[in-house]
Amino acid sequence: MLKPWIEAQARLVEVAAGRAHADLVIRGGVWVNVHTRETIPGMDVAVADGRVAYVGPDAAPSIGPQTQVIEANGRYMVPGLIDAHMHVESGMLTPAGFAGAVIPHGTTTIFHDPHEIANVLGLDGVRMMRDESLLQPISMFTQMPSCAPSAPGLETTGAPITEGEVAQAMGWDGIIGLGEMMNFPGVAAGDPQMLGEIAATRAAGKTVGGHYASPDLGRPFHAYVAGGAADDHETTSEAQGIARVRQGMGCMMRLGSAWYDVETQITAITQKGLDPRFFILCTDDSHSGTLVHEGHMNRVVRHAIACGCDPLIAIQMATINAASHFGQERELGSITPGRRADVILTSDLRALPIEVVIAQGQLVAEGGRLLVDCPRIDWPERARNSVRLGKELAAEDFEARAQGDQARVRVIGVVENQAPTKALEADLPIRDGVIEGAGDVCQIALVERHRGTGGVVNGFVSGFGYQGRVAVASTVAHDSHHMIVVGTDRATMAAAANHLGVVGGGVTVFRDGEELATVALPIAGLMSDLPATEVAEAAQAIVKAMQDCGCNLNNAYMQHSLLALVVIPELRISDLGIVDVRSFELVDLIV
Repeated sequence: MLKPWIEAQARLVEVAAGRAHADLVIRGGVWVNVHTRETIPGMDVAVADGRVAYVGPDAAPSIGPQTQVIEANGRYMVPGLIDAHMHVESGMLTPAGFAGAVIPHGTTTIFHDPHEIANVLGLDGVRMMRDESLLQPISMFTQMPSCAPSAPGLETTGAPITEGEVAQAMGWDGIIGLGEMMNFPGVAAGDPQMLGEIAATRAAGKTVGGHYASPDLGRPFHAYVAGGAADDHETTSEAQGIARVRQGMGCMMRLGSAWYDVETQITAITQKGLDPRFFILCTDDSHSGTLVHEGHMNRVVRHAIACGCDPLIAIQMATINAASHFGQERELGSITPGRRADVILTSDLRALPIEVVIAQGQLVAEGGRLLVDCPRIDWPERARNSVRLGKELAAEDFEARAQGDQARVRVIGVVENQAPTKALEADLPIRDGVIEGAGDVCQIALVERHRGTGGVVNGFVSGFGYQGRVAVASTVAHDSHHMIVVGTDRATMAAAANHLGVVGGGVTVFRDGEELATVALPIAGLMSDLPATEVAEAAQAIVKAMQDCGCNLNNAYMQHSLLALVVIPELRISDLGIVDVRSFELVDLIV
């Protein structure tokens, strides 16, 4: 049982001195010391009250009849891995389901920003996520969402977050800081609410998450940094990453289900030789299929190593660097006295097989098997009744009308494995007053689902490659989480949208008017409380169905879910219209 350090202090001293027995001893391992970046063989670790009491060559005096002894047998003892920036909801799981999925992969600490549920249920949703997070056998810290809506005036969220609510949440247990400040134009322009949220966070002595999704490194960037953001995960190139670190920000390099931003930035360390301490690894968004079949932070660390990074540096970037960034280096991130006893046993630092996982002094996984319960809260009905369409949708709701024989329209261009899109244009035919897709350009619609207005905004998108009469609909629609429908046939789009209204949200694929696959996400239209393996199976069926419909993009679902993210360039769709994120303004569909 983990105790606060102040309550455990006296016992830690006694165990370290050999005058008292430990709860757990790991014997005969190679100590991976992330403070000195070295490996030290022949070491033992003694644990008491969920914390490390002793690391040294002989813990025998601390072993008593009740002490649990784990034989390392010469394996590496690595600090438990930390995800410094992520969204639990992207796994389609609640905090309990997410914890159960990642613990066998060696993740023992998560810093998560529940701004997805905040956009649907507001502060109430944040509190529910925090409550379930605090129940878990690993450390799950919650960042208070900062931007709901992410871009005021460009989208309508289900429940806006206010400056007062941010200040209130800073006093809650389990709140580690402010979630990613996506309204970077507002910060750079001196918006009072955005600056007030940052100031309230800093006044509470907590960390401000950043999000500067612009290639402009001129005065707006410098103004944003001066506004107080401590990190950024939207960097996609070496130059962008270096610019952040030079200004004292943490550069969070992400490898999620669809974001592959490590390889293009890690050269700052591997080739330019920069100090790695302000570089941090994270996932940002990982869906359940990735978690179950590929891994979590262990996957990111392996990828960094495969990109040429020294294994010990990669481990530092997923442990002590993250802990220090949030001011938790006396609590987390290393196998040293006083810290939470979060330890992985692995036989190979490069391949990083996760053989044993200990979290807060408890054996939680071994050989890929979860050995502990991950408690859940009782999610109330108000969290399960969030998809309100207002009417049954019909094919006519998905018509983009115009006069003439042809229209030049703005098209959202999907970029594989990256969050940004391209602002494209295409000349499309008009038949009976309705603009039709052609070639690789198909329709996209944003269906309002929070207030039941029946509103539908129509546009066009390219890059998915769908063939035949196809529609993919999702109530996971960052950031305001209305409903995104992409399709080649309007009647099929209506059928897919109506189906999600019936099941309470999720993701579905329809072809020729028939359902091919659905993953139901009844909690806020974002999450399922089923086990991760079941959700992953349903999610994989979505991926296969999209492929069967002609889409060959890597993790196309993640690309689909971000098409309404109006704070990442270049072109997006919202419930208010088409958004040019380069200028942060609503623009006409027809050029």
